Amino acid sequence: MTKTSSGKSYTPAIIVMFALFFMIAFVTNLAGSMGVVVTNQFGASKALSQLGTLANFIAYACMGIPAGIILRRKGYKFTALAAVVVGFIGVGIQFLSGYVESFAVYVAGAFVAGFSMCMLNIVVNPMLNTLGGGGNRGNQLIQWGGSCNSIGGTIAPFLVGWLVGGSIKDATVAKAAPVMIIAMVIFAIAFIVIMLTKIPEPHMETAEEKAARLAGKAVKDPYSPLSFRHFVLGAIAIFFYVGIEVGIPNTANVHFSSLDWVGPAITGTFISAYWLCMLIGRLVGGSVGGKVSSKNMLLYTSAAAILFIVIAIFLPESFTIGKVPVSLIFLTLCGLCTSIMWGSIFNLSAEGLGKYTAAASGIFMTLVCGGGIIPFLQNALADKIGSSLQSYWLLVLCLAYLIFYAVWGSKNVNKDIPVE
Repeated sequence: MTKTSSGKSYTPAIIVMFALFFMIAFVTNLAGSMGVVVTNQFGASKALSQLGTLANFIAYACMGIPAGIILRRKGYKFTALAAVVVGFIGVGIQFLSGYVESFAVYVAGAFVAGFSMCMLNIVVNPMLNTLGGGGNRGNQLIQWGGSCNSIGGTIAPFLVGWLVGGSIKDATVAKAAPVMIIAMVIFAIAFIVIMLTKIPEPHMETAEEKAARLAGKAVKDPYSPLSFRHFVLGAIAIFFYVGIEVGIPNTANVHFSSLDWVGPAITGTFISAYWLCMLIGRLVGGSVGGKVSSKNMLLYTSAAAILFIVIAIFLPESFTIGKVPVSLIFLTLCGLCTSIMWGSIFNLSAEGLGKYTAAASGIFMTLVCGGGIIPFLQNALADKIGSSLQSYWLLVLCLAYLIFYAVWGSKNVNKDIPVE
């Protein structure tokens, strides 16, 4: 669906949503890529190296529901503009952290940037799903948007890795500063573009609803998104999924960068390749999304990801191709699997929610905090057992839950609830 019932084109709005998808991954992956930098400059452990990512995603837990309320009351355009301004400030704080030599300032900047990423996600996912009319077409648009997300995710670690250089001993925030400057410039451009773009507001509260709310006469709805079992289980699935998506490259980045025969530059290239694999996967997912169900996409890619991770765990690090550990190659290939999981889970979770979609999106984004919590726990486990690769068993358990959700948990058993 690219036009409204009145014949008005949706194409400009879709393009803007795709651009916002790009920024979400670029800024989020900036926090993950900086784990190598803070390990050197601030002496962080493997677990503490993930504090930037943790702060970025904990912001989702704080902002998810409030952002959903903002979306409902102020609309997509206002929420997107506010998110871009907050993102500019967050990246600016991270930029300053290298010059004031403060790890706390860096983490604070990542936290502020996380508010922006949460608000942007609140906008782009329900918007694209709505513009696609839900179902397979809605999933297809989210997959295409995810392709733009993967481009941003591919560029960030590549730039950070090569700016830092061949040795982790050279890693500083100042060396990675050009990446943050690029992010701030893009945010500034995005603000202008969004301001000039007409964006439909299908989920914004009506004037009557606003008047009733302000007068304290709003009718309390006996139902909410949490009344739908498939949504609740889907929100849990997204918690695990984002942890998987971020945990795979972040843990690999910290681990393999510390190996003398690999280093930050080579590792950064393969972490970038992981996100490039996600781009490839999402392009394929976008192409077949109108024909292949979200359930089957999630089921088969989760099973494949488990296979790749288990192979990486059991392969010895000394098994290399040139200077590249083969285990790193298999972890990189996981990007082909994680690529389509977000769109599939969101599509399955939001199906049949109707008027509860905006509120559901806020709750959904709250559970995205798994992208910070699970990598932190994974690296804390790695510190405890002394093996980063063995810590990937945690992600295998998370992937097993996604298989459960695809097979059984995604069924809507609450179709009796009115959603119009």
